[in-house]
Amino acid sequence: MYTSALTTDFYELTMMQGYFNEKHNPDVVFEMFYRTNPFEGGYVIFAGLNDFLDKLEGLSFSDEDIEYLAGLNTFSPEFLEYLRGFSFSGDIYAMSEGTVVFPGEPLVRVHTNLIEAQLIESLMLNNLNFQSLIATKASRISLASRRGSLMEFGLRRAQGQDGALTASRAAFIGGAQVTSNTLAGKTYGIPVVGTMAHSWVMSFPSELESFRAFAKYYPDNTILLIDTYDTLGSGIENAIIVGLEQKKKGKKIGVRIDSGDLAYLPRVVRKKLDDVGLHDATIAVSSDLNEEIVQTLIHDEVPIDSWGIGTHLVTGGKQSALNGVYKLVAKQDNGGPLTPTMKISNTYEKTTNPGIKQVWRFFDREEGALADLITLENEKITKGKSYTFFHPFSEVDFFEMVPTRYATCVPLLTMKVKGGKRIGEKPTLQEIQKFSIENVSHFHKTYLRQINPHIYKVSLSSKLKKMKMDLLVAQRKKAKEEVVY
Repeated sequence: MYTSALTTDFYELTMMQGYFNEKHNPDVVFEMFYRTNPFEGGYVIFAGLNDFLDKLEGLSFSDEDIEYLAGLNTFSPEFLEYLRGFSFSGDIYAMSEGTVVFPGEPLVRVHTNLIEAQLIESLMLNNLNFQSLIATKASRISLASRRGSLMEFGLRRAQGQDGALTASRAAFIGGAQVTSNTLAGKTYGIPVVGTMAHSWVMSFPSELESFRAFAKYYPDNTILLIDTYDTLGSGIENAIIVGLEQKKKGKKIGVRIDSGDLAYLPRVVRKKLDDVGLHDATIAVSSDLNEEIVQTLIHDEVPIDSWGIGTHLVTGGKQSALNGVYKLVAKQDNGGPLTPTMKISNTYEKTTNPGIKQVWRFFDREEGALADLITLENEKITKGKSYTFFHPFSEVDFFEMVPTRYATCVPLLTMKVKGGKRIGEKPTLQEIQKFSIENVSHFHKTYLRQINPHIYKVSLSSKLKKMKMDLLVAQRKKAKEEVVY
């Protein structure tokens, strides 16, 4: 699958040409991580990885791409010829798609040369930031509904066709069971659903005739939209007429409410359906829902069977983006081995963690996640030993993870790409969704709650903490020495 390598920020290309001209292309390691949880929540669902890896395998410059770049009068013929033969040749380690992740943890490690690492940054962040945001939103809504029937209806409100497509994919990973986006159904194998619009009802001489026509052609999926004119005055009454007719044929119906008081209307509709014996008729609701509304309706035991959610699901609602970043953590100096490096900031939280790292997740005997430990890649973490967990920002806060407190610990970063080629079997989207839901189940509900979630502990190992502090001191000293007045 061809992916245009022009899917990058322009400054990546100008930097690449500078490296090329200077013959400065050392081996490097970059990491992708994010800084804060979206939605004021307690976690993120890592998503978009397999989409990104698919695109990475086909990342190249076509003749048309090279011609366009040449026309900008910025790049030399020699550099453009180099780009003509470009393909990614490095290694990638990453957490498995669907993993529950937290701020500051390396989610992806890229081992390659500087030019290649620079080029793929924008493509990676574009895919992982957006899909992780939407998968997390879907997970929050799904949990709010107590893993009820969640329908993704966001195509017409998404940010463009591609945004709609990837949002459908990510929403499915997070817990949506179906989509209204037919192209997403074809592309990803997500089950598709659809009922009727108000225009269907309005186009017939009467509401009853519109319901009967729909039941005639879709007897196994008769979901009737009952709020076009008057939900309780005519909609539910006409739906009951059709529902009883369908019941005689051995079929059942459902109704959808797309407006009005969703705490009140479903209760009345449920009673009316039950009073005439349509106990198996289902109630679906839509109308600008989000996780807070869903949670309130569930808490109040409003009889709703399925949730159609569009705008707030596929756009992220109040949260426009995940703040994932891509930073250099190790580099080769003068042809020697890789050495750790770090970005220093006046804001301590923006000072990065140096070196090539691994993330270990510790579990108790009931397979509940206890805490994550970020270590150097070569540190040996084995069951049955005590480990000191240092706060990632504070210089004095730490705690001991003693053997009696945990039962197992597992590394989260594994190799996904070697020498530019994907290794291992590519998981299906259904497998990723299953893994994601199972992953969430390992976390106590206090970490998952909508309001004021408990902060899951992500800490640094003793060796990583020492390396960070030593480098911090050394680099600040070096910076002062290089200042010329």
